Amino acid sequence: MFRLGSLIPKSEWSTITHILVTHGDPDHEWNIDRVAEASRAPVICGKDLVKRVGSETLVVAPRSRGIQYDTPLEKVYPIDVGEVVNFREFQVKGLKAVHGPIKLKLFGLIKLEIKPDPDERIGLGAIGFEIKIDNKVIVNLGDSLLQREWESLNPDLLMIPIGGRKVHNTMDEEEALEAVKMMSPKMIIPCHYDCGALLSRKLNQADADMFKREVEKMGLECIIMKYGDEILV
Repeated sequence: MFRLGSLIPKSEWSTITHILVTHGDPDHEWNIDRVAEASRAPVICGKDLVKRVGSETLVVAPRSRGIQYDTPLEKVYPIDVGEVVNFREFQVKGLKAVHGPIKLKLFGLIKLEIKPDPDERIGLGAIGFEIKIDNKVIVNLGDSLLQREWESLNPDLLMIPIGGRKVHNTMDEEEALEAVKMMSPKMIIPCHYDCGALLSRKLNQADADMFKREVEKMGLECIIMKYGDEILV
């Protein structure tokens, strides 16, 4: 049930202009080198995903189970929290993001808990992005737990995870609503919920409709996107 294939058809990879990687979990980084080769697009990611070895810039192997820096990329911009990368089209600033542990259960018993630490791939290089483009601000928090450092943000568009109720590797609906209150974005897109993984069709279960109703009670717009949808900010 755990899909690692790209949701973007390979025929469209060459049209991609920039690649932003929120962390090194395989489902987020699986095709980074393939898409970069097809598009020649620069990659922006957290510093822990990158190592400089001699004249080469290496990223963590996308399809490796462990942490192996053996995949060369030509155009990589590793950033830390607060650091900024300026492109001709837009600006990207690193935001604090903290990936929570992953707990997998089978028949009601905890079988495995993986905590993010220097020896684990889970959440490696976790970082959020504040993107400024055409006088608009877009914030993508990646897979993160709630962080008070986000209070100063006031984006036009916020992409926020809501599926941490059972696994708690990200915010759950209530924590995400608290984050929305902190930031008061104009438009919100809930992310990272009802994800398929291993034997589960919905590892990160969430009530997106409830989240949408509560966001709209604040007088804000919430859009539950489906595959193929487009929005105008």
